[in-house]
Amino acid sequence: MQRLYDFLRRHPTGVDTFWAVLLLGFSSLWIAADFHGAKAAIAAVLTVGLCLVVALRRKAPVKMLLLTAAIGVCQLIFGISASIPDAAMFAITYTVASAPTTARWASRCALLGALLGPALSVWRFQNFPEGAPAWQGVFFTTLLTVPFVLAWVLGDSMRTRRAYWAQLEEKATRLEKEREAQSRIAVAAERARIARELHDVVAHNVSVMVVQADGAAYVLDAAPEQTRQALETISGTGRQALAEMRRLLGVLRTGEQAEGGEYVPQPGVDQLADLIDQVRGAGLPVDFRVEGEARPLPSSIELTAYRIVQEALTNTRKHGGPDASATVRLAYRDNDLDLLIEDDGRGAQHELYEDGGADGLGHGLIGMRERVGMVGGSLTAGPRPGGGFRISAVLPLKAER
Repeated sequence: MQRLYDFLRRHPTGVDTFWAVLLLGFSSLWIAADFHGAKAAIAAVLTVGLCLVVALRRKAPVKMLLLTAAIGVCQLIFGISASIPDAAMFAITYTVASAPTTARWASRCALLGALLGPALSVWRFQNFPEGAPAWQGVFFTTLLTVPFVLAWVLGDSMRTRRAYWAQLEEKATRLEKEREAQSRIAVAAERARIARELHDVVAHNVSVMVVQADGAAYVLDAAPEQTRQALETISGTGRQALAEMRRLLGVLRTGEQAEGGEYVPQPGVDQLADLIDQVRGAGLPVDFRVEGEARPLPSSIELTAYRIVQEALTNTRKHGGPDASATVRLAYRDNDLDLLIEDDGRGAQHELYEDGGADGLGHGLIGMRERVGMVGGSLTAGPRPGGGFRISAVLPLKAER
């Protein structure tokens, strides 16, 4: 049944043609019964014209309206009384009034025809007895006018409804495009920010290598053991710097101006305690726990972990409500670093986080996902059962080769 309905919607002219052929069949019986000679030929021509109006009413509504008006005038001139074929007049009146692409003047002409046509028909064809009261003519005129006016009113209401839905669809499409554009802008801004931070990380690692190399050269003859340790440090730092550089090259940083100033190390997991103390000082109770044995981590992993916790606690402080509290879990696993940040506040709207507007800078979950994606990790976020919000991230500790 649904397939049939879809087929009929895709072929409106075919459906109208079917009704036109059906109307022509019934009209032929009427012509054969009521007309003879030349008048029958005229009635047949006008009937074919009205059937054509039904068949093409949605394809060319204005032209069919003009054809209907011409046929109506011919009926009055040649004395062809109203009958079955005139159902086409109802159809074209509704169609012209309801079509959103039809000019308003055509709709007004259809309304004028709906008001004048029945009155002219009563005046031309109704033979009232001599001395009949005037109310009889008024009654028959009203009786014929009301259906035509109702057809126009129904069509005009449908036109207004279609225009309203079209406006809503256009607005929804525009908002979707704007949202996609804002998301792209937020992603670009966050990638630029990540690129700057990773650039500082790489620069810091290279600086460490330079310092170690200078020290190794200075004690090369006097302290071979210290030289060996310095070379090992240089080797490990160099591998880490190469891994960070690979990630850095994957970040688009076009159109940015060079920034001056010294390169400094970016915050890591060692600074999480200071960050949480600052959040507690701002009035948000935070329970911070570390699981597993702490060990040195790649700089990019530390920076990503720090930024995720910072972003999550900022969102909790802004949107969790006055009595909210949060928990932060940092777990060292064999091959990854796990982060779990939860709050029990009233729960900021999930849409707020998804739109990337949680921090007012276009970041939110967009920034978190970009950071986690840069290090090859995974992130899940969403409302907690019973209220609040949960963010979980898994950051792999093995550097890319």
